[in-house]
Amino acid sequence: MVIGLMGSGKTTAGRLIAEALGLELSDSDPYLQSRYGGTAAEIARREGADTLHRYEAEHVLHELAGEPKVIAAAASTVEDPKVRAALRDPFVVWVDASDDVLAERMRSGHHRPDFDPAAMRGRREPFFRAVADLVADVAALRPEQVRDAVLRALGKPAHR
Repeated sequence: MVIGLMGSGKTTAGRLIAEALGLELSDSDPYLQSRYGGTAAEIARREGADTLHRYEAEHVLHELAGEPKVIAAAASTVEDPKVRAALRDPFVVWVDASDDVLAERMRSGHHRPDFDPAAMRGRREPFFRAVADLVADVAALRPEQVRDAVLRALGKPAHR
């Protein structure tokens, strides 16, 4: 499971980790698009942030109940007590960077709702800390280095 604030590179790190482990990647963005017909930003505008967050939590719970896979989860999911309880067993990597780095990265995607990284961190950081087995500073680490850190933590051989 890969968690982090918007712009932290959950999808990129998740894809590399999934490939290295021979698992499928389930990402919240394509899940929302296929199931609810819109990006996170569109759903937030159309149905409100609370509904978006409910859909994002549903994604994680649905995928955790299925076959093993790497899940790139929306940051809001850690606010849901059912999701936090479900994250007791899976290995969870928290990809993180400074608010300035995340704010710059968030400007790069139209699919992202317009949220302030500092405000999101204030609400979610304690939950990230509570569920994370590994914290990766993505301002200092390339996605391949995040993958390799996860593989080492899982006792797997380094990616070739």
